[in-house]
Amino acid sequence: MGGVPVGGGVLVVNAGSSSLKLSVLGEDDSVQAQRHVERWDGTGGVADFLADAPEVVAVGHRVVHGGPDFTAPVVVDERVRAGIERLTDLAPLHQPRALAGIAAATAALPDVPQVACFDTAFHHTMPAAARTYALPAPWRRDWGLRRYGFHGLSHAYAARRAVALAGGGSRVVTCHLGAGCSLAAVRDGRSVDTTMGFTPLAGLVMATRSGDVDPGLLTWLLRTGRLGVAELDEGLEHGSGLLGVAGSADLREVHRAADAGSRDAALALEVFVHRLRQGVAAMTASLGGLDLLVFTGGVGEHDAAVRARTVEGLGFLGAELDERRNHGRSGGDAPIAAEGSAVGVWVIEAREDVEIAAGVRAALADPAAGGPTSPRSPDRVR
Repeated sequence: MGGVPVGGGVLVVNAGSSSLKLSVLGEDDSVQAQRHVERWDGTGGVADFLADAPEVVAVGHRVVHGGPDFTAPVVVDERVRAGIERLTDLAPLHQPRALAGIAAATAALPDVPQVACFDTAFHHTMPAAARTYALPAPWRRDWGLRRYGFHGLSHAYAARRAVALAGGGSRVVTCHLGAGCSLAAVRDGRSVDTTMGFTPLAGLVMATRSGDVDPGLLTWLLRTGRLGVAELDEGLEHGSGLLGVAGSADLREVHRAADAGSRDAALALEVFVHRLRQGVAAMTASLGGLDLLVFTGGVGEHDAAVRARTVEGLGFLGAELDERRNHGRSGGDAPIAAEGSAVGVWVIEAREDVEIAAGVRAALADPAAGGPTSPRSPDRVR
């Protein structure tokens, strides 16, 4: 392969459960072209975009789940496609769309190398204590039950970017807040803990996802016949979180309703921030201290009130916001900590595309380093 040719662009394909984000990044990671397809049926889109885009010499794909084996960007071949497909049970909404994106890009660019970049890969460095569930050994061994973590591409970029801008900091907590929310504890650029687990349902309160719930409550709902498996799955994924408490999954609407006197909306905000503060403290404990606190993602970047309420409850960690910086930020990467704050607090623009492009370059420069790190088949995690 010999690496990405000089002067060529990297096409980044980010296929969501119902949308498609396309961008072409140059050597300096500048965006040369981009398009967001809100409603994507899994076909088309790529060829039309490329008709007016700059030359593309490689393609990078965001894949949500890499299981225990895909722990670095990997050049896509039939074996890799099959491995991604076998992980569909663990991410049923996203794996098929990632494969559809790979198929669409391959059809449009049959002679261009494709690289899969996995959201779970960043968290494979978590120590055993952080990734192990206290479940029966045969369950863990036979079914691959463990904490994988997600949003890794976002966490990796945000942590690295914040450290570079701050001029240092070995202990970083990154807060990826959007429709899906998760935290990561990052020490010296490596993930040591995160809030999501076997699936993206775990951890923080999200737009429509519950976050952590007592497993006994769930088995009670099933055992007593109050809910069936399909109803429970639908409720936890699509009817919980902010939507379940406030009646809206849009945090902007929840803010407006709370300001207008809605008790449910006010409670939803309190629950959301309570879990967020709690999670930041837990991630800090995993790091043994905190140098930088980083907000990223749609909510993390644009909701100054959530940032303020979160940091307000973290004074015991040494974090303090500058109100003018926090509320006056108009975009881009920016520090929002007060002068004298013992912890640096940053807002970092989410750039998964930059992380994916870097992964593409690394995999093509050294393909042997991009494959699964274990001889085990992904069949083990079905």
